[in-house]
Amino acid sequence: MNAEFDYDLTRDQWEALKALRLPTAERRIRDRLTASLIALELAAMTGDGTVITAKGRSVLLRGSPQLWDLAA
Repeated sequence: MNAEFDYDLTRDQWEALKALRLPTAERRIRDRLTASLIALELAAMTGDGTVITAKGRSVLLRGSPQLWDLAA
């Protein structure tokens, strides 16, 4: 496994990361979740609010190994 994309995010953090793909007006993300994603460099603050970063998109596409276990 590539350690660059291996994140142990909570289910809420995964949901928040997925929600960042939506237009700003449609999001309902708690500040503490976005703060943790920003700290991990998976999201960034802009003038319009929080946006998903390229690193965040890569992590989201790769998914969570914990979620893979649930799907199996």
